Amino acid sequence: MNISVSLLNAKHTKHMLVCTMLLFLPACGIPTLRQAEPGLELPADCNGASSADNSAQLSPAEFFNDPLLIGLIDQALAGNRELKILNEEVEIARNDILARRGAYFPFVTFGASAGVDKPSLFTPLGAAEEQLEYLPGKHFPDPLPNFQLGFNLLWPLDIWRELRNARDAAEQRFLAATERRNYFVTRLVAEIAENYYGLMALDKRLETLDKTIELQEQSLSLSIERKKAGRGTELAVQRFQAEVRKNQSEKLIVKQQMVEVENRINFLVNRFPQSVERMTAGFFDLIVHALSVGVPAQLLQNRADIRQAERELEAAGLDVKVARAHFFPRLDITAGVGYQAFSPQYLFWTPEALIYNAAGNLVAPLINKKAIKAEYMSANARQLESIYNYQRVVLNAFTEVVNRMSKVENYSKSIQIKKQQLESLEASVTSATDLFQNARAEYVEVLLAQRDLLEARTVLIETKREQLSAIVNAYQALGGGWQSVLQSGCRNAAVAGSLPEPSSPRPEELLPPPRLAPAPPDMDAQKAGS
Repeated sequence: MNISVSLLNAKHTKHMLVCTMLLFLPACGIPTLRQAEPGLELPADCNGASSADNSAQLSPAEFFNDPLLIGLIDQALAGNRELKILNEEVEIARNDILARRGAYFPFVTFGASAGVDKPSLFTPLGAAEEQLEYLPGKHFPDPLPNFQLGFNLLWPLDIWRELRNARDAAEQRFLAATERRNYFVTRLVAEIAENYYGLMALDKRLETLDKTIELQEQSLSLSIERKKAGRGTELAVQRFQAEVRKNQSEKLIVKQQMVEVENRINFLVNRFPQSVERMTAGFFDLIVHALSVGVPAQLLQNRADIRQAERELEAAGLDVKVARAHFFPRLDITAGVGYQAFSPQYLFWTPEALIYNAAGNLVAPLINKKAIKAEYMSANARQLESIYNYQRVVLNAFTEVVNRMSKVENYSKSIQIKKQQLESLEASVTSATDLFQNARAEYVEVLLAQRDLLEARTVLIETKREQLSAIVNAYQALGGGWQSVLQSGCRNAAVAGSLPEPSSPRPEELLPPPRLAPAPPDMDAQKAGS
């Protein structure tokens, strides 16, 4: 008797070992992950420039110091439709976290059902029911009704942290959506400021054309008088007349450009076409806040697009862990409790009508694992894609800062030289006009001097506009502007919800190494995981 029991136990143990091997066998064929190429090391300064302060820490109100421009920016933050779309994307990402959180908790449902069943008498079940009694002397009705009421439970046990890693990936994507919204704010602020200064430049061009037309009309009148006095020709009159008409036509083109720039600003601030109020004096002397570049490592903290790329990289690494968990067995617990009877009057009889069940299902992939392997390798490819995108965004951010800071410096120097050129040309026009009036110079010399003066004024205006545009874009490249969303209270409800704001990275984390796929999980540790 003892020998037979021992043999039986040994047989059961062997079967258990075989079943366990079959369950964990799929984990032996996990493909090797590909590794990413290392990125470039971030330089210590921005092409030789660095400072203790960083302009990105300034709000647009502090940086631009123009109430009219700040008013437009505030209207855009409150009404821009693309910004509102991004706010809704943040809300969608936040709701995805709630869905992921619920995936690893038990699913409990409550339901009721009613039906009728008529088994055939030529079946074992039908023949047996003819002989059955639910109470002494009382047979089951034919056909047989069925009423059921109860609770059901489904609980997928998160042994390998698959569901919790999916939740963590959703949290990182929520933070990435927040950073994408913040990066759009920096571009929105920069575009409004750039168009605002472009509008001021068009005002100055219009003013310059008016002055030039006035000057040319004086020369035209002088040519007419000289012709009447027999000291000039019709040719001079016609040439000055043509020059006046050319600049009058140019005024209309400038006015059309003003309409388009105004309406671009109106679109950004979400209002129908109307006049845009702006400063009208002191264009050439307009000074925006001095730029401070800080150090390159601060870009990783201030640039919202870099922070977005980093969050997406974190999420891609977690996706690899989720895909890896599919190679291992999955354990689901199902249970139910309720009441069942053929008549409602017996439905709540206890314990006669009480029903319950409980079961555990342990399953693992065994044959045709190609789909799981493909998903795993695709997750690895997406992770490598995120690594390279992160490296690209960092390189692009550094390059933008160097280019725009250099442009600000060179255009500022160019403006000083062009102002000196303009002074010389203004003096030359005065001299040419005086000589022409005293019959000591030809009309062509006056005409060329006026053309050169108009061209120099136009180029100076364009150079000043480019300088202001470079300052605005440098402020954006440093990562300035998005903090104003938090400071002005234009935060989306998702950001103010239960999830934390993206924390500022510590100095040692400013340039994290590429995050590759994790090492194979520790089975015992993950079984005991939270």
